[in-house]
Amino acid sequence: APRFAAHSVDLWVPELGGKFEERNPSHKMLMSVLGGMSESERQHVQARVRAAMDAQVINEGRHQGGRAPYGYLVIDGGTHPNPRKAAEGYRLRVLAIDDASAEVVRRIFAEYLDGKGDRAIAAGLNRDHVPCPSARRPDQNRHRLADGWQGSTVRAILDNPRYTGYGFFGRWTKCETLLNPDDIAAGHVVRFRRASTDRVVRSRQAAHPAIVSVETFTQTQLLRRSKSAGGLCTARKQERSDRATVRSYPLRGRLRCSVCNRKMEASPKAHAMYYRCPARTLAPHSPVLAQHPAAVYVREAAICAPLNRWIATLFDATNRDRTVQALLDSQGGSLGDTNLDQARRRLANAEARLRRHQAAIEAGVDPAAIVDAFSTRLCDSRWSTTPRPAPWT
Repeated sequence: APRFAAHSVDLWVPELGGKFEERNPSHKMLMSVLGGMSESERQHVQARVRAAMDAQVINEGRHQGGRAPYGYLVIDGGTHPNPRKAAEGYRLRVLAIDDASAEVVRRIFAEYLDGKGDRAIAAGLNRDHVPCPSARRPDQNRHRLADGWQGSTVRAILDNPRYTGYGFFGRWTKCETLLNPDDIAAGHVVRFRRASTDRVVRSRQAAHPAIVSVETFTQTQLLRRSKSAGGLCTARKQERSDRATVRSYPLRGRLRCSVCNRKMEASPKAHAMYYRCPARTLAPHSPVLAQHPAAVYVREAAICAPLNRWIATLFDATNRDRTVQALLDSQGGSLGDTNLDQARRRLANAEARLRRHQAAIEAGVDPAAIVDAFSTRLCDSRWSTTPRPAPWT
């Protein structure tokens, strides 16, 4: 009513029996009552619609519209089950697997369970030139920049339970908040927020084809919660990542502590090389602390000597053919494909190091100090792009 009055428009209300008068207190009181009743009816309609949609998801696993998750496509599912909507020409929409993007989803889950973080997975996908969701479906993501994979994109995929094949609804909800708490008359604004777990519903039966199993998704969620239990500091200590080192460690990244299952770190000593797992890097109040020694040490020579003898038996005259065949079978492809993948990885590594050297020179570093390393990386880059004859056996 005040907005109409500001534009010199008369408002006639049947409940008032005529024209609304701004200076009449009875008219203002009745308009406030009508506004409250309208808001109450609106909230009742919202509750009924939400209850009906929850029932459709729980009982039928029906897709409630919107963009399909990355890895799926929305296809025609036949005649709409509602006779009125079927008569109006509406069709039922269901989710189907998009094979190309589904493989990327499986790769993300597998790499996370192997110990990689969100940003490391995103960097690997960008390095392999895998199109991000907004670049693959620009028609559905006009509000995105399509500028590559981000850690938040990987996190959203890992946290989406719909990849298990079950229908989920209500993970996000609309919340109306005051536009300006100091000026209530300014109205409300709608925000999307993550709903509480008690508001999320799941279908009783599988609603669409699954990309990952329920066990894989559950393991991923348990791993994410264990990493985030102690904050960022704990997340950094859960798994030791690869770092550039001066020395060469034959068993680097290969040994794990039998108590906490973390990777053991190298510890050079004056007389020998050791691998250790110190308890001080564990998360505070971790249940593993009760049985973990202050430090676990293992000597490198105690492992390398029997390991070398075992490897020698694999490549002796009696086992050589069987070992080579087992290695080829484990690679999942031909020898030519394996060499090509290795060349691509070496090329990407060489180009990345060349860019770092160029940036260092532009920053003022003496070129003579890095000329040897620069020449080595340049040779690696040229070697990786040089065509070679096909392998023969």
